[in-house]
Amino acid sequence: MDQGRDPCPYRILDDVGGAFAMGAGGGTIYHAVRGWRNSPRGERMLGMTTAVKARAPVLGGNFAVWGLLFSSFDCTLAAIRRKEDPWNSILSGAATGGVLSARMGVRNMMKNAVVGGALLALIEGASILITQKLTQ
Repeated sequence: MDQGRDPCPYRILDDVGGAFAMGAGGGTIYHAVRGWRNSPRGERMLGMTTAVKARAPVLGGNFAVWGLLFSSFDCTLAAIRRKEDPWNSILSGAATGGVLSARMGVRNMMKNAVVGGALLALIEGASILITQKLTQ
């Protein structure tokens, strides 16, 4: 078990909250700029706040769903395999990508699963390289 993290049921809730906060924070910045640029002069502040209030929580919710699925798959794989290693994250990313695109059909589901797994493989690989370089 990874000693730096909470046990699985609590890890899922922690990851969902963190993902929501990250999505809402990033969504606030993005939609503030978008609302400012798309509003006429004299109403830019109102356009900015309206865009943020309408869209930032939605993006936060989307990130939270991604975090929920990813953490659930990660904990499930850790329990089944009885190991905490990078393969759990890679397979969880693939499963999350597939499940989130399930409504688009099997072909898109498989494609997005490969993309999700590849992205998590890149992230895990970079994390391992950084860790190795910092410990030398």
